[in-house]
Amino acid sequence: MRYLPLTDADRTDMLAAIGAQSIDELFVDVPASARLAGTVDLPSHAGELAVERALSALAARNRPAGAGPFFCGAGAYRHHVPASVDHIIQRSEFLTSYTPYQPEIAQGTLQALFEFQTQVAALTGLPVANASVYDGSTACAEAVMMAARVTRRKKAVLSGGLHPHYAATVHTLAHSADVITTRLPAAIDNEAAVLDALDNDTACVVVQSPNVFGAVGDLGPVAAAVHAVGALMVVVTTEAVSFGLLKSPGEMGADIAVAEGQSIGNGLNFGGPYVGLFACREPLTRQAPGRLCGETVDALGRRGFVLTLSTREQHIRRDKATSNICTNSGLCALAFTAHMTLLGGTGLTDLARINHARGRALMAALEGVAGVEILTRRMFNEFAVRLPRSAAEVVESLAARSVLAGVPFSRLDPAAGLDDVLITCATEMTTDEDIAVLAKALSTELCA
Repeated sequence: MRYLPLTDADRTDMLAAIGAQSIDELFVDVPASARLAGTVDLPSHAGELAVERALSALAARNRPAGAGPFFCGAGAYRHHVPASVDHIIQRSEFLTSYTPYQPEIAQGTLQALFEFQTQVAALTGLPVANASVYDGSTACAEAVMMAARVTRRKKAVLSGGLHPHYAATVHTLAHSADVITTRLPAAIDNEAAVLDALDNDTACVVVQSPNVFGAVGDLGPVAAAVHAVGALMVVVTTEAVSFGLLKSPGEMGADIAVAEGQSIGNGLNFGGPYVGLFACREPLTRQAPGRLCGETVDALGRRGFVLTLSTREQHIRRDKATSNICTNSGLCALAFTAHMTLLGGTGLTDLARINHARGRALMAALEGVAGVEILTRRMFNEFAVRLPRSAAEVVESLAARSVLAGVPFSRLDPAAGLDDVLITCATEMTTDEDIAVLAKALSTELCA
């Protein structure tokens, strides 16, 4: 069976038609450092059975989060997903649907997205939310680009508490639009540094709460200072369950709120797919990326749903688009909405309180381990600790004993010089037995 239908002659004719001498010329805009110098180190071909065996062997090397005590967070969290959520998203009308370019025949999909937007607006405390974006990190990058368009300025200040992967994603997208990103050094409490970096060229300040170290704070004073210089404040949240307990971004003065929605309705899935939440103040609506669903009535006065403010430029004129990352993660958004609907406001608050209690129980246990220094006191369900030696080495050692103690900060930001910092997290899935196992294993490891 042929998987590459074009012949050498076909390729030559196609290159001639566009005026290129070789296929390599099609990649001149990709930096040389990002291109492979040769072929990929893989077998050139194999039969279906051999490929299936090889991939199955690779998959078997993965360790599911539920296989033992699990304390990883740092942007992706293990929460319970009700079986009914999976049942809903596997219905064929949702599972196989595509972007509703003909909304009149996609009323169910549009209504689900409209309900999703309503939930995101309520959670973030901002009046306008879109129909989701790709994930939390790209939502953050979209917010910076949007702020640059709104303010007509070219500088973004990134807090030292912003997840390093989010900062890297912002830089990747922003530099192509000549937006300068000023990333502050990694720090648990960095509000003063953010304020010092403000000037009249600043388009936006990006802060995270709870931040990458798990620290929670009131961002109201930061918002006031940001607005005083005519800039916008972007608030990032990676742990969506925290919306059930903490003051919302809108209440703290955010102009744009972005979040990773994975915590609600979506499993860890070894890193994706996830779903980005995006909300803003009403005057900024027309500069928001992606699609928005609206409610209307038809000619007979019946309730209906439409796509609104989804510009054609996002599909056919990239240079005029508000976004070129148009994936709206519809199925993951539906899972989010299904789970939120099952929880309701009271249920989310209860879940958030359980998460906070589990985090406090974990902190209390680790405080009793010699050599462990708690760095984050004001937290939700995640916090940072300092170990007497390399956190990465400790994590690897404990993983060999089937205990995943958390995420070494050096894995997120190798250049930060915080090799002894470990980010650890507890959710409603964390039992007292799990916490006891970690405390004992960590004590044994540090005393060895």
